[in-house]
Amino acid sequence: MPRTIWSGAISFGLVTVPIHVVSATEDHSIHFHRVHLADMGRVRNRKICEIEDREVSSAEIGKGYEYSKDTIVPVLDEELREMPLPTAKAIELVAFMPAESIDPIRVGDGYYLEPDGQVAAKPYMLLVKALQRSSKVAVAKYAWSGRERLGLLRVRDNVIVLHAMRWEDEVRSPADLAPEPVELTEQELVEAEHLINRLTRDDLEGEEFTDRYTKAVEELIDAKREHREPPTAGEEPKEPGQIVDLMAALKESVAKARESRGEDATVHDMPKKKTAAKKTAKKQPAKKTAAKKATAKKTARKPRSA
Repeated sequence: MPRTIWSGAISFGLVTVPIHVVSATEDHSIHFHRVHLADMGRVRNRKICEIEDREVSSAEIGKGYEYSKDTIVPVLDEELREMPLPTAKAIELVAFMPAESIDPIRVGDGYYLEPDGQVAAKPYMLLVKALQRSSKVAVAKYAWSGRERLGLLRVRDNVIVLHAMRWEDEVRSPADLAPEPVELTEQELVEAEHLINRLTRDDLEGEEFTDRYTKAVEELIDAKREHREPPTAGEEPKEPGQIVDLMAALKESVAKARESRGEDATVHDMPKKKTAAKKTAKKQPAKKTAAKKATAKKTARKPRSA
């Protein structure tokens, strides 16, 4: 079981739900130590007091706010915990809204909220069922790690999930990043929609959704530990070049998506064949006319030869 990060309560109007907060995710990344390459000795950070010029222990270290260049105000963790904030000891629900109305860029890490004992089971499930029936998420305020935060509560498999949210002024505007206006043809948009449809999935399961980087690092470490040559990258990926023919790139992408699903990659080229057929059909009457003229000429020549 993951350890409890924070204990408190959900404040839902006059209803209070005691909860424990546990992490909803796991980090499977491979972590490295910093070492001295000459002898593989560990390289560590030392915490040095600038005034006494000596290393200090964690028990001697606290928080201080630099009020001015010569003045630092000490602030104790106990003082932060005892501040007169309703959100210091409770996750206060302040609004409910449709999930799609919240910009995903504001949504951060997720945490599971576990009911604290049987006494919390009924109000906890009341909130779970109410959120499910309303098809909404709750927006909350809470105070962790020395600051008040905004959060989003939703339900996952009958368990409440709290997502940390960024305040509005913490999200940079993308206004200056958009490209200059360009012209797109209807055919290009249709082809892009074909590609989106071909790559549409109902889940995120499969080989393409596995962490290949971590597996490659594990193989590299095993090879070096066993004193053998590590796996090579093989053919180097081609440098991305300038797009010359957007339609050709889209059609090739659709064909590859079809092949990856075991479909006939040439099916999407049918409209092209129909266009060619139409052009051929238009030319056929001209050929027939030419044939008739040739026959008429032959018929006209026969009397002359007689």
